[in-house]
Amino acid sequence: MSDGVGNWSCRGIRGATTAVANTAEDILEVTDELMRTVIRLNDISPEHVASVIFTTTPDLNATFPALAAREIGWTEVPLMCSHEMAVPGSLQQAVRVLIHVNTYATAAEIRHVYLKGARALRPEWAYSDEQVAEILAKSTVGSPQ
Repeated sequence: MSDGVGNWSCRGIRGATTAVANTAEDILEVTDELMRTVIRLNDISPEHVASVIFTTTPDLNATFPALAAREIGWTEVPLMCSHEMAVPGSLQQAVRVLIHVNTYATAAEIRHVYLKGARALRPEWAYSDEQVAEILAKSTVGSPQ
């Protein structure tokens, strides 16, 4: 990230992943993995987050993906959940996130994260399961920051 000399800006950080099944457990598990990876790669502290929008494809409705953010300590961050448009032929069982964060990072320094089946949407921002495991092994995310 930037050395802090630049301008403090609100930036959007995108991410997406896919769930195996429409269960609360699966939705929360993949959302947790996505959030922890985005947080780690962008060195995000919840006090710098303006808001977060989660969406799921209409076939995922067993729970709110925002619960995963609450479970990692984002209790004071405004969170919202919605459904994606049901575009014929589009990726199914997808969870997406848009995080609005105040940061010194430039747009080029932001690390967007696409996991699992969502890697096909943005291959340039895709991370393999092995890369995610390595990123999260270095992480201490889990307790409120």
